[in-house]
Amino acid sequence: MQRHASPHSERCMKLFKIKIIKTKKIIRILTVIIFVGLSISCDKNDITDIYGDSILPENFMVEIPAALSNEGNQNGRIAVTSLNGNVIYGHLSNFIHVGQEAAIIVEEIIRGIAFYRINRPMELSFESADDGRMKNLVVVENSSSDGQMWEFQLTITDAVSETNDDGGKALQVFWNRLPIEGFAILKPSNIDRIHYAIWEEAIVRIEYSETGELGYDAQMTVKISDIPLKNPLDNPFSMHTLKMFAGKSGNTVDIFGNSDHPNALFFSGETGFNWAFVASGDAASNIGVAEVGLPHSILDTEDREVLLKDYAIKNVFTSEINAVWPDIDPETLETLLDNTDAPGYFSQNGFVAGGISPGAEYDHLELRLPDMSPYNPVEISGLSVWFKE
Repeated sequence: MQRHASPHSERCMKLFKIKIIKTKKIIRILTVIIFVGLSISCDKNDITDIYGDSILPENFMVEIPAALSNEGNQNGRIAVTSLNGNVIYGHLSNFIHVGQEAAIIVEEIIRGIAFYRINRPMELSFESADDGRMKNLVVVENSSSDGQMWEFQLTITDAVSETNDDGGKALQVFWNRLPIEGFAILKPSNIDRIHYAIWEEAIVRIEYSETGELGYDAQMTVKISDIPLKNPLDNPFSMHTLKMFAGKSGNTVDIFGNSDHPNALFFSGETGFNWAFVASGDAASNIGVAEVGLPHSILDTEDREVLLKDYAIKNVFTSEINAVWPDIDPETLETLLDNTDAPGYFSQNGFVAGGISPGAEYDHLELRLPDMSPYNPVEISGLSVWFKE
């Protein structure tokens, strides 16, 4: 018997395809904001020569295995006529990728600035090659922020915008050197006023540490707020905020967090959902395991059981489908719930399966998931990142 999806599920699938396109645009925007208009190319092998006696931190991010952070990371198993777990798990990679790219941009900006041999407190100005506007750079010692004293603070501003409410701030970095620890705040629209004005008030914050306080060799937290939402009629799945943690120990990287999608809808038409997730990946074998929940954006809880069990993909889809089609045919329901079981398994080629492990090589990663939990959805929905005074 041939299975047919309803027009509503086909529409949902088309909307998810739109989301892929929109997410790629966001990633492209992030990817090109690299060197603050310095037009410098820095290969990792050349970093030592470029840094010299620079006081700038050489590392400022945790690299996430591509299996869990890959634009459009979905394989050929996704059926055009269904909206199932493949899509939800596949999009997780897109959202993680946005956070990963944000961290890459900040680290690459710092490497680009290293061209100026910043080895002491200093001030300088330069003309951006991207928007042709003057940018001011200031480095000071012994700056206090977030209740902590930092060895250095670096600030880049868009000179003409310094009288604006945000002070024209494009980048702030606070850091200590031994061990490396700090945070950076980036506003893309002040980096390049011509090409990235569409980001409006969006701001990124990266917190990075090699102090080992949580047992990781290196860890980072990525926060992005005020990403402009698209017209919900064109793209109801656009992302507004993101908070994601990544911790690396050897080849293992643990990741957890939430992305908020205020206009997201699935079957019933009810809107506003988080992608709440925990995941672990192996950088050597490029595989990963993830558990995903779809709590409402207004849900106010940190309870892991609620976020990842009560709001597990299968539970949410079952509830949504039954609300619309209470007498749905069991065979059709089975199709729509395909690959919605937890956890989801990923390889270098993308999403592999939901619920059934592809092999023993995933066991050590799956065992790490119960020790992680997403953030409170309502706090992520209201997340706001600000520059420091």
